Amino acid sequence: MEKHMNILIAHCEVEARNFLSKIESKKPLFICTIGNTETAKIPEISAAGKYPEITDYTPAADVELLFYGECKCIDGVPVTPDGIPTPALITRSALTLADIPVFVVSGGLRVKPYAPFIDLGGEPGEDIRTGRAVKNVEEVIRRAEVVGSNFSKAADYLVVGESVPGGTTTALGVLLAMGVDARLKVSSSMPVNPHSLKIRVVEEGLKAAGVEFGDLKSDPVGAIASVGDPMIAAFSGLVLGAASKVPVLMAGGTQMAAVLSVVRALRAEVLGNVAIGTTRWIIQDESSDIRGLVSQICDVPVLAANLNFSESEIEGLKAYERGVVKEGVGAGGASIAAFLKTGGKVSSKVLLREIEENYRKLIG
Repeated sequence: MEKHMNILIAHCEVEARNFLSKIESKKPLFICTIGNTETAKIPEISAAGKYPEITDYTPAADVELLFYGECKCIDGVPVTPDGIPTPALITRSALTLADIPVFVVSGGLRVKPYAPFIDLGGEPGEDIRTGRAVKNVEEVIRRAEVVGSNFSKAADYLVVGESVPGGTTTALGVLLAMGVDARLKVSSSMPVNPHSLKIRVVEEGLKAAGVEFGDLKSDPVGAIASVGDPMIAAFSGLVLGAASKVPVLMAGGTQMAAVLSVVRALRAEVLGNVAIGTTRWIIQDESSDIRGLVSQICDVPVLAANLNFSESEIEGLKAYERGVVKEGVGAGGASIAAFLKTGGKVSSKVLLREIEENYRKLIG
């Protein structure tokens, strides 16, 4: 692992340096891909809200925070059960400091944000234990391709993030269906990763769908439809549409492996123009293995924003150093883009000051 300014290279060093040289000082555009899945309401599976039912509001609240600096569909901010703030706070701060434009794309929502967004016509995801998780996957991917292709004409490169509570469980489902050994490798927004619960839920879904490990290796649409979520469909389409024309920084944690797996199966040639941008907390997380996942799929670079909240005055932010949340809403990729666009004027320390200031405004 080596430092490039405020950026750590975690996988495929040569390719990572080439990717960084392509996007350094260039103009990015940030897209947050959002969706809901009933899987998030399984108790103990997600930390995206104080109560499982609140996860319906999380993606909407996250993107409202990106646009307005406050949430409109809920009072306060999206928090974990312990009151730790959403990573949208990091993303908002990075995008604001570097003056990066924001767009939102929905794969399928239960609660729509009070904010502008592109609706791909998808539906919210069902509980993956049914084995029938997502409808109209092919159509959502196709529409997202059109969106990605058009956005590629408006910027030098795209940074694509996500917000979907329960998303690491659905990612595990897609990975196992497509033959990627992802057991004990996906991350969690909680300090204690509930691996056994996730595996149990996914196995129930695969059984209901009549799918065994690797059965859907060359059928990504079937994998998402059976045990995925609407975000994976939308995100994959955006990458397919944009990466043939401009670099795409996939901003997220271990869920990005599921997207990579889908993109590889549909159009592997675009992956030469793709990298993953995450946070230091993900690449140093001992309860997950982003490198182990990515290396099974394709050799794309993994970059990480070298964020450090250990010296923050705010307890809610310090908690990130204890393994809570770690990533989401494109926090790592947005931070990397801010570092690069400003030539290092926005550094990890400058960004932390902005995050603290925005946190205080939020909490009032």
